[in-house]
Amino acid sequence: MNGTIVVVDDEKEIADLLDVYLTNDGYTVQKFHNGGEALRWMEEHEPDLAVLDVMLPDMDGFQICRKIREHSFFPIIMLTAKVEDGDKIMGLTIGADDYITKPFNPLEVVARVKTQLRRYTRYNSPASNPDEKVCEYDIRGLIINREHHKCSLFGKELPLTPIEFSILWYLCEHQGAVVSSEELFEAVWGEQYINNNNTVMAHIGRLREKMNEPSKNPKFIKTVWGVGYTIEN
Repeated sequence: MNGTIVVVDDEKEIADLLDVYLTNDGYTVQKFHNGGEALRWMEEHEPDLAVLDVMLPDMDGFQICRKIREHSFFPIIMLTAKVEDGDKIMGLTIGADDYITKPFNPLEVVARVKTQLRRYTRYNSPASNPDEKVCEYDIRGLIINREHHKCSLFGKELPLTPIEFSILWYLCEHQGAVVSSEELFEAVWGEQYINNNNTVMAHIGRLREKMNEPSKNPKFIKTVWGVGYTIEN
């Protein structure tokens, strides 16, 4: 089996459809039609990934995402019938890793699941290449270790999601240089950048929040307006 996927959607047809496609691809699927049942199950079990509908009868997907992020950092994909950028930014800001708008092609969901799990596995596993030049950066008290997937700031561990870790690692790898939103998106998400950097902005904002960085005058992740982001060495 490829892992366990939690699917939370009050539309039985959608949950069943995702169950079929994900099961056919070798995943074990746990289906729930409300957030309460899903959260109770996840209190005793740790899935590899969760697919959360935003609109649910008892609580919305954003609330579930927040609850999960209090103790777990496995990938989360949000599903929604809404297309507003504000909803997407909200999901990404509170810790979601990806966002899919309904109606969708179930094969796209399976592809997104695979992408998120590959990234999560990559950044939570020890480096496979013993000749890898750098596995840790220490930048003025910000320490990030790729081998152990740990990050701390002034001795305090930062609870980063896989996406957040990937972004910060890439910026540290290129410290001193300005990385454009396009480059950062394509390096971290592995997809073509489409004239919209809201996704990158939302995750940078979340990183700064976890680092207690003021958005107007951050000490670490600085914005170079019209160009991109940089961590000065």
